[in-house]
Amino acid sequence: MATQISEFDEFHAELRSVAGDLLAKDKTVDWAVLADAGWTGLEVPEHLGGAGATFAEVAVICEEMGRAVSVNSFLGSAVLAVGAVNALQPSEARDRLLADIASGASRVAVAFEPLEFVPDAEGADRILMIEGDVVIERAVTVTPQPVLDETRRLAVVTAAGEVTHVHRFAGDPQAQVHRLRDRAAVAVACDSLGVAEAMLAATVGYAKVRRQFDRPIGSFQAVKHACADMQVTVAVSRQLVSAAVQAIGANQPDAATAAAMAKAYAGSAAVDIAGKAMQLHGGIGYTWESGIHVYLKRAALNRSLFGSPTVHRQRLAQRYRARS
Repeated sequence: MATQISEFDEFHAELRSVAGDLLAKDKTVDWAVLADAGWTGLEVPEHLGGAGATFAEVAVICEEMGRAVSVNSFLGSAVLAVGAVNALQPSEARDRLLADIASGASRVAVAFEPLEFVPDAEGADRILMIEGDVVIERAVTVTPQPVLDETRRLAVVTAAGEVTHVHRFAGDPQAQVHRLRDRAAVAVACDSLGVAEAMLAATVGYAKVRRQFDRPIGSFQAVKHACADMQVTVAVSRQLVSAAVQAIGANQPDAATAAAMAKAYAGSAAVDIAGKAMQLHGGIGYTWESGIHVYLKRAALNRSLFGSPTVHRQRLAQRYRARS
Protein backbone atom coordinates (compact mmCIF):
# COMPACT_ATOMS: atom_id res chain seq x y z
CA MET A 1 0.00 0.00 0.00
CA ALA A 2 2.82 2.41 0.86
CA THR A 3 4.44 1.82 -2.55
CA GLN A 4 1.13 2.55 -4.32
CA ILE A 5 0.66 5.82 -2.46
CA SER A 6 4.25 6.82 -3.21
CA GLU A 7 3.76 6.17 -6.94
CA PHE A 8 0.63 8.30 -7.06
CA ASP A 9 2.33 11.08 -5.10
CA GLU A 10 5.21 11.05 -7.56
CA PHE A 11 2.83 11.14 -10.52
CA HIS A 12 0.84 14.02 -9.03
CA ALA A 13 4.03 15.94 -8.31
CA GLU A 14 5.08 15.55 -11.93
CA LEU A 15 1.62 16.57 -13.15
CA ARG A 16 1.71 19.59 -10.85
CA SER A 17 5.12 20.62 -12.17
CA VAL A 18 4.08 20.30 -15.83
CA ALA A 19 0.85 22.21 -15.18
CA GLY A 20 2.67 24.94 -13.29
CA ASP A 21 5.15 25.44 -16.13
CA LEU A 22 2.42 25.61 -18.77
CA LEU A 23 0.21 28.00 -16.82
CA ALA A 24 3.14 30.26 -15.93
CA LYS A 25 3.71 31.08 -19.59
CA ASP A 26 0.40 32.89 -20.06
CA LYS A 27 -2.49 33.81 -17.77
CA THR A 28 -5.01 33.13 -20.55
CA VAL A 29 -5.05 29.55 -21.84
CA ASP A 30 -7.11 28.65 -24.90
CA TRP A 31 -9.36 25.59 -24.99
CA ALA A 32 -7.17 24.10 -27.73
CA VAL A 33 -4.13 24.33 -25.47
CA LEU A 34 -5.99 22.56 -22.66
CA ALA A 35 -6.99 19.82 -25.09
CA ASP A 36 -3.43 19.43 -26.42
CA ALA A 37 -2.23 19.04 -22.84
CA GLY A 38 -4.76 16.24 -22.35
CA TRP A 39 -6.52 18.03 -19.49
CA THR A 40 -9.96 18.24 -21.11
CA GLY A 41 -10.19 14.46 -21.17
CA LEU A 42 -8.56 13.50 -17.89
CA GLU A 43 -11.64 11.60 -16.68
CA VAL A 44 -12.72 10.42 -20.12
CA PRO A 45 -12.15 6.67 -20.70
CA GLU A 46 -9.12 5.80 -22.79
CA HIS A 47 -11.15 4.10 -25.53
CA LEU A 48 -12.89 7.45 -26.12
CA GLY A 49 -9.64 9.37 -26.44
CA GLY A 50 -9.25 10.41 -22.82
CA ALA A 51 -6.63 9.70 -20.17
CA GLY A 52 -8.78 7.40 -18.05
CA ALA A 53 -7.64 9.28 -14.94
CA THR A 54 -9.59 10.15 -11.80
CA PHE A 55 -10.88 13.19 -9.95
CA ALA A 56 -7.61 13.21 -7.97
CA GLU A 57 -5.71 14.23 -11.12
CA VAL A 58 -8.36 16.81 -12.00
CA ALA A 59 -7.93 18.26 -8.50
CA VAL A 60 -4.21 18.75 -9.11
CA ILE A 61 -4.93 20.82 -12.22
CA CYS A 62 -7.64 22.82 -10.40
CA GLU A 63 -5.17 23.72 -7.68
CA GLU A 64 -2.57 24.85 -10.21
CA MET A 65 -5.23 26.92 -12.00
CA GLY A 66 -5.81 28.79 -8.75
CA ARG A 67 -2.09 29.17 -8.06
CA ALA A 68 -1.66 30.83 -11.46
CA VAL A 69 -5.05 32.65 -11.40
CA SER A 70 -5.39 31.26 -14.91
CA VAL A 71 -8.10 32.45 -17.29
CA ASN A 72 -9.55 29.45 -19.14
CA SER A 73 -12.60 27.20 -19.54
CA PHE A 74 -11.32 24.24 -17.55
CA LEU A 75 -13.79 24.45 -14.64
CA GLY A 76 -17.01 24.68 -16.63
CA SER A 77 -16.09 22.87 -19.82
CA ALA A 78 -13.89 20.06 -18.51
CA VAL A 79 -14.45 19.50 -14.79
CA LEU A 80 -18.21 20.09 -14.60
CA ALA A 81 -19.09 18.94 -18.11
CA VAL A 82 -17.15 15.67 -18.00
CA GLY A 83 -18.52 14.95 -14.52
CA ALA A 84 -22.07 15.49 -15.71
CA VAL A 85 -21.69 13.43 -18.89
CA ASN A 86 -20.02 10.57 -17.01
CA ALA A 87 -23.07 10.50 -14.72
CA LEU A 88 -25.43 9.83 -17.66
CA GLN A 89 -26.72 6.48 -18.79
CA PRO A 90 -24.39 4.78 -21.29
CA SER A 91 -25.32 5.57 -24.88
CA GLU A 92 -23.76 6.36 -28.22
CA ALA A 93 -24.64 10.04 -27.75
CA ARG A 94 -22.93 10.13 -24.35
CA ASP A 95 -19.77 8.47 -25.66
CA ARG A 96 -19.63 10.83 -28.63
CA LEU A 97 -19.98 13.81 -26.32
CA LEU A 98 -17.16 12.58 -24.08
CA ALA A 99 -14.93 11.94 -27.09
CA ASP A 100 -15.59 15.45 -28.45
CA ILE A 101 -14.73 17.05 -25.10
CA ALA A 102 -11.53 15.00 -24.76
CA SER A 103 -10.34 15.92 -28.26
CA GLY A 104 -11.24 19.59 -27.80
CA ALA A 105 -13.71 19.43 -30.69
CA SER A 106 -16.58 20.53 -28.45
CA ARG A 107 -16.70 22.85 -25.45
CA VAL A 108 -19.61 22.01 -23.16
CA ALA A 109 -21.05 23.92 -20.20
CA VAL A 110 -23.39 22.70 -17.46
CA ALA A 111 -26.24 24.77 -16.03
CA PHE A 112 -27.74 23.85 -12.68
CA GLU A 113 -31.01 25.30 -11.41
CA PRO A 114 -31.22 28.28 -11.00
CA LEU A 115 -29.40 29.11 -14.23
CA GLU A 116 -27.51 32.19 -13.12
CA PHE A 117 -23.73 32.43 -12.98
CA VAL A 118 -23.00 29.41 -15.18
CA PRO A 119 -19.22 28.95 -15.55
CA ASP A 120 -17.85 29.10 -19.10
CA ALA A 121 -21.25 29.09 -20.81
CA GLU A 122 -20.23 32.01 -23.01
CA GLY A 123 -18.86 30.60 -26.25
CA ALA A 124 -19.70 26.99 -25.38
CA ASP A 125 -20.68 24.75 -28.30
CA ARG A 126 -23.29 22.90 -26.24
CA ILE A 127 -24.97 23.56 -22.90
CA LEU A 128 -26.39 20.81 -20.73
CA MET A 129 -29.24 21.98 -18.51
CA ILE A 130 -29.99 19.92 -15.42
CA GLU A 131 -33.74 20.11 -14.91
CA GLY A 132 -35.25 17.86 -12.31
CA ASP A 133 -34.30 14.25 -12.97
CA VAL A 134 -32.95 14.74 -16.50
CA VAL A 135 -30.30 16.60 -18.45
CA ILE A 136 -31.61 18.37 -21.50
CA GLU A 137 -30.20 20.19 -24.50
CA ARG A 138 -32.16 23.00 -26.08
CA ALA A 139 -31.71 26.36 -27.76
CA VAL A 140 -30.66 28.86 -25.10
CA THR A 141 -29.76 32.49 -24.67
CA VAL A 142 -26.44 33.12 -22.97
CA THR A 143 -25.95 36.53 -21.36
CA PRO A 144 -22.47 37.28 -19.98
CA GLN A 145 -22.61 38.21 -16.28
CA PRO A 146 -19.83 40.62 -15.28
CA VAL A 147 -18.33 39.89 -11.86
CA LEU A 148 -15.57 41.45 -9.79
CA ASP A 149 -13.19 38.59 -10.64
CA GLU A 150 -12.08 39.08 -14.23
CA THR A 151 -10.39 35.68 -14.39
CA ARG A 152 -13.75 33.87 -14.49
CA ARG A 153 -16.34 33.81 -17.27
CA LEU A 154 -19.88 33.48 -15.88
CA ALA A 155 -23.18 33.88 -17.69
CA VAL A 156 -26.95 33.70 -17.26
CA VAL A 157 -28.50 30.91 -19.32
CA THR A 158 -32.18 31.06 -20.28
CA ALA A 159 -34.25 28.67 -22.38
CA ALA A 160 -34.98 30.02 -25.88
CA GLY A 161 -36.38 27.06 -27.81
CA GLU A 162 -37.63 23.52 -27.82
CA VAL A 163 -35.77 20.61 -26.27
CA THR A 164 -33.51 18.90 -28.81
CA HIS A 165 -32.20 16.05 -26.68
CA VAL A 166 -32.94 14.47 -23.31
CA HIS A 167 -30.26 12.59 -21.37
CA ARG A 168 -31.03 10.47 -18.34
CA PHE A 169 -28.86 9.88 -15.32
CA ALA A 170 -27.46 6.48 -14.47
CA GLY A 171 -28.78 5.48 -11.07
CA ASP A 172 -30.68 7.75 -8.70
CA PRO A 173 -31.00 11.18 -10.39
CA GLN A 174 -31.16 13.17 -7.14
CA ALA A 175 -28.07 11.45 -5.79
CA GLN A 176 -26.22 12.17 -9.04
CA VAL A 177 -27.15 15.85 -8.98
CA HIS A 178 -26.05 16.19 -5.35
CA ARG A 179 -22.78 14.50 -6.20
CA LEU A 180 -22.22 16.86 -9.15
CA ARG A 181 -22.78 19.86 -6.89
CA ASP A 182 -20.37 18.47 -4.30
CA ARG A 183 -17.85 17.79 -7.03
CA ALA A 184 -18.14 21.40 -8.26
CA ALA A 185 -17.68 22.71 -4.71
CA VAL A 186 -14.54 20.63 -4.19
CA ALA A 187 -13.08 21.72 -7.54
CA VAL A 188 -13.48 25.35 -6.47
CA ALA A 189 -12.00 24.50 -3.05
CA CYS A 190 -8.93 23.13 -4.84
CA ASP A 191 -8.67 26.40 -6.77
CA SER A 192 -8.92 28.34 -3.49
CA LEU A 193 -6.14 26.23 -2.00
CA GLY A 194 -3.92 27.12 -4.94
CA VAL A 195 -4.70 30.81 -4.46
CA ALA A 196 -3.84 30.59 -0.75
CA GLU A 197 -0.56 28.76 -1.35
CA ALA A 198 0.48 31.28 -4.00
CA MET A 199 -0.21 34.19 -1.66
CA LEU A 200 1.69 32.54 1.20
CA ALA A 201 4.72 31.91 -1.02
CA ALA A 202 4.65 35.46 -2.38
CA THR A 203 4.42 36.95 1.11
CA VAL A 204 7.26 34.86 2.55
CA GLY A 205 9.41 35.70 -0.46
CA TYR A 206 8.69 39.40 -0.09
CA ALA A 207 9.39 39.35 3.67
CA LYS A 208 12.87 37.97 2.98
CA VAL A 209 13.92 40.80 0.65
CA ARG A 210 11.96 43.84 1.87
CA ARG A 211 14.07 45.73 4.40
CA GLN A 212 13.11 48.24 7.08
CA PHE A 213 15.43 49.66 9.72
CA ASP A 214 18.25 47.89 7.85
CA ARG A 215 16.66 44.47 8.50
CA PRO A 216 14.45 42.14 6.43
CA ILE A 217 10.86 42.59 7.59
CA GLY A 218 10.67 38.82 7.90
CA SER A 219 12.85 39.10 10.99
CA PHE A 220 10.17 41.09 12.82
CA GLN A 221 8.11 39.04 15.24
CA ALA A 222 4.76 40.39 14.04
CA VAL A 223 5.53 39.38 10.44
CA LYS A 224 6.82 35.97 11.52
CA HIS A 225 3.65 35.26 13.47
CA ALA A 226 1.44 36.43 10.60
CA CYS A 227 3.23 34.15 8.13
CA ALA A 228 3.08 31.24 10.59
CA ASP A 229 -0.67 31.73 10.96
CA MET A 230 -1.02 31.73 7.17
CA GLN A 231 1.00 28.51 6.95
CA VAL A 232 -1.19 26.77 9.54
CA THR A 233 -4.34 27.89 7.72
CA VAL A 234 -3.00 26.56 4.41
CA ALA A 235 -2.07 23.25 6.05
CA VAL A 236 -5.60 22.82 7.44
CA SER A 237 -7.07 23.70 4.05
CA ARG A 238 -4.91 21.10 2.35
CA GLN A 239 -5.97 18.39 4.79
CA LEU A 240 -9.67 19.14 4.30
CA VAL A 241 -9.39 19.50 0.52
CA SER A 242 -7.37 16.29 0.18
CA ALA A 243 -9.97 14.39 2.21
CA ALA A 244 -12.77 15.81 0.08
CA VAL A 245 -11.02 14.95 -3.19
CA GLN A 246 -10.54 11.38 -2.02
CA ALA A 247 -14.17 11.13 -0.87
CA ILE A 248 -15.53 12.49 -4.15
CA GLY A 249 -13.23 10.32 -6.26
CA ALA A 250 -14.21 7.16 -4.39
CA ASN A 251 -17.88 8.18 -4.09
CA GLN A 252 -17.72 7.60 -0.34
CA PRO A 253 -20.90 7.84 1.77
CA ASP A 254 -19.50 10.87 3.63
CA ALA A 255 -18.48 12.71 0.46
CA ALA A 256 -21.07 15.46 0.96
CA THR A 257 -19.78 16.17 4.47
CA ALA A 258 -16.15 16.24 3.33
CA ALA A 259 -17.05 18.54 0.42
CA ALA A 260 -18.92 20.96 2.68
CA MET A 261 -16.06 21.12 5.17
CA ALA A 262 -13.45 21.70 2.47
CA LYS A 263 -15.45 24.33 0.58
CA ALA A 264 -16.43 26.25 3.73
CA TYR A 265 -12.92 26.35 5.18
CA ALA A 266 -10.77 26.70 2.04
CA GLY A 267 -13.02 29.39 0.57
CA SER A 268 -12.80 31.60 3.64
CA ALA A 269 -9.11 30.83 4.19
CA ALA A 270 -8.10 31.96 0.69
CA VAL A 271 -9.81 35.34 1.17
CA ASP A 272 -8.18 35.82 4.57
CA ILE A 273 -4.71 34.87 3.31
CA ALA A 274 -4.93 37.04 0.21
CA GLY A 275 -6.04 39.97 2.38
CA LYS A 276 -3.16 39.36 4.80
CA ALA A 277 -0.74 39.11 1.89
CA MET A 278 -1.88 42.49 0.64
CA GLN A 279 -1.37 43.96 4.11
CA LEU A 280 2.11 42.46 4.61
CA HIS A 281 3.25 43.72 1.23
CA GLY A 282 2.72 47.22 2.57
CA GLY A 283 1.91 50.06 0.19
CA ILE A 284 2.95 48.10 -2.90
CA GLY A 285 0.38 45.44 -2.06
CA TYR A 286 -2.40 47.90 -2.80
CA THR A 287 -1.07 48.87 -6.23
CA TRP A 288 -2.38 47.49 -9.51
CA GLU A 289 1.11 46.36 -10.48
CA SER A 290 1.51 43.99 -7.53
CA GLY A 291 -1.18 41.65 -8.85
CA ILE A 292 -2.37 40.68 -5.38
CA HIS A 293 -5.77 42.18 -6.09
CA VAL A 294 -6.27 39.55 -8.83
CA TYR A 295 -5.83 36.76 -6.28
CA LEU A 296 -8.05 38.51 -3.74
CA LYS A 297 -10.88 38.91 -6.27
CA ARG A 298 -10.59 35.29 -7.39
CA ALA A 299 -10.63 34.12 -3.78
CA ALA A 300 -13.70 36.25 -3.08
CA LEU A 301 -15.63 34.78 -6.02
CA ASN A 302 -14.51 31.25 -5.16
CA ARG A 303 -15.84 31.75 -1.65
CA SER A 304 -19.40 32.19 -2.95
CA LEU A 305 -19.27 30.00 -6.08
CA PHE A 306 -21.19 26.72 -5.59
CA GLY A 307 -22.12 27.53 -2.03
CA SER A 308 -20.83 30.13 0.43
CA PRO A 309 -19.20 29.08 3.71
CA THR A 310 -22.47 29.92 5.47
CA VAL A 311 -24.46 27.62 3.18
CA HIS A 312 -22.07 24.72 3.64
CA ARG A 313 -21.86 25.18 7.40
CA GLN A 314 -25.63 25.11 7.54
CA ARG A 315 -25.55 21.80 5.64
CA LEU A 316 -23.09 20.43 8.18
CA ALA A 317 -25.15 21.68 11.10
CA GLN A 318 -28.31 20.05 9.71
CA ARG A 319 -26.47 16.78 9.19
CA TYR A 320 -25.11 16.71 12.72
CA ARG A 321 -28.42 17.75 14.24
CA ALA A 322 -30.10 14.91 12.37
CA ARG A 323 -27.65 12.45 13.91
CA SER A 324 -28.13 13.70 17.47
